[in-house]
Amino acid sequence: MPVVQLAIGLVAVGALVFFLARGLDYAALRDRGVGIVRGMGPWAFFSAMALLPAVSVPLSLFTLTAGELFAPLMTLPGVIVASFVAIGINMVITYWLARYALRPILAKLMARYGYTIPKATKANALSVTLALRLTPGPPFFIQSYLLGMAEIPFRLYLVTSLLCQIPWGVGSIVLGKGIFNGNFKLVMYGVGVLVLAGIAVQWVRSRNATRAA
Repeated sequence: MPVVQLAIGLVAVGALVFFLARGLDYAALRDRGVGIVRGMGPWAFFSAMALLPAVSVPLSLFTLTAGELFAPLMTLPGVIVASFVAIGINMVITYWLARYALRPILAKLMARYGYTIPKATKANALSVTLALRLTPGPPFFIQSYLLGMAEIPFRLYLVTSLLCQIPWGVGSIVLGKGIFNGNFKLVMYGVGVLVLAGIAVQWVRSRNATRAA
């Protein structure tokens, strides 16, 4: 790769963004953006949350902003419930796409590069699901597609995936609400949930690895 040329290009783009962004009223821009999205209503927001992460839009973009946008209208617990309904719908859509609608295309694409789609068994389906959902790095939608392609039983896929996502989702929603409002107490609650989730993930991963071995 042309590393030097890429570095020069990134520096030039960064300098341009810096000069264009000077003097902007970020608070006004934030308030305007919040007003526009809030004006569209929760139905539009949570429908987008259900659909867009299936095509690579980061889920965190929704979880970090949902509390600030709609907690005044729906309460924070209401936002959390609506968020997980949207996440569950997203999981259903990506599973259906990976296992049925897009499977022939994905299989041909993988075969072209010398790969075959792995298939989980009844014995290892839970371990595979936990390993993928609890491994940091792969984007959420990639995890869902891989599990659908591996033909993880749908009920196991959905229940396990939702349980794995609950602490991260709740922590992100509370953290985002606290950051946007400057509420230190909410920020600490959100961080605390995420830290506990990280500890729990390491514990489950170690137990799962030991059992698999």
